[in-house]
Amino acid sequence: MNILHQILNFLGLGFLYFLSALPISVNHAIGDTLGWIAYHLPIERKKVVDINLKLCFPHLSEEKLKELALKHWQLFGRSITERGYLWLGSESQIEKLVQVKSDIDLTDGKSRLFFSMHMLGIEAGLIGISLYLSKRGLQSPITLYIKMKNNFFDQKIKFWRERFGGKMILRQQNARELIRAIRSYQAVAISPDMDLGKQDSVFVPFFGVPTCTVTSISRFAKIANTEVCPVITTLNPDGKSYTVHIGKPLENFPTSDEVADTLRLNQFFEAQIIPRPQEYYWVHKRFKNRPEGQARFY
Repeated sequence: MNILHQILNFLGLGFLYFLSALPISVNHAIGDTLGWIAYHLPIERKKVVDINLKLCFPHLSEEKLKELALKHWQLFGRSITERGYLWLGSESQIEKLVQVKSDIDLTDGKSRLFFSMHMLGIEAGLIGISLYLSKRGLQSPITLYIKMKNNFFDQKIKFWRERFGGKMILRQQNARELIRAIRSYQAVAISPDMDLGKQDSVFVPFFGVPTCTVTSISRFAKIANTEVCPVITTLNPDGKSYTVHIGKPLENFPTSDEVADTLRLNQFFEAQIIPRPQEYYWVHKRFKNRPEGQARFY
């Protein structure tokens, strides 16, 4: 069995190198096809996407929801095949795929906590920012990750993501390391829009649905006494590239009310999703945990 796993691992690695060598239009065509196939398969995550979309867009007809789901799956497929470029491609390949625009001066030496969200371009955004900062002699950001069950790819992907100077630490690691990094003017980027369980979380609305949401951004910002800036990656109108937008610090954030702060972040995320709903990471069980007494959705 171990030999079979090794063979599959190396076949997967070879496929990534193959994807990295293709023209981006061909890479995207493969991604679209894989997404189309996934949409038509009776897999669990297809049900998750359908449930999430119905909960968040109850005003849409069944036909519109199906169209949205198909678009989402095709972009999801692209986000997978693009990783050949992002993890193995050259600097010029990545710069063609990802552009960075910042509303703040990243060289001013200020302490900052960045928050991102799980748009399908999040992988492109974080690697694009790492390259952007490293080419300007600046420290690349610390980001959190969840360890993969496949140790072969877990180690390789961590290495690929860190190749431009970024640093990844396990989500389960001590929060003190993140606080120290922020206070020492190291950029830290956290994506708080996933259901990670009820510990250190509150239920606040997301598209009108009470949603288990971590309070880490508010808590860390207060402890480190730092400003908080959004980092959002969206697909460009050409459908072939991304823009990472680093926004200005949120005003009057954090406050003494971490529940209100967390709700404010969810409202910010909603405002980013509404113009481009197909780009959000709907395959995640965003509503997995429910308030006491409420039925499960999945």
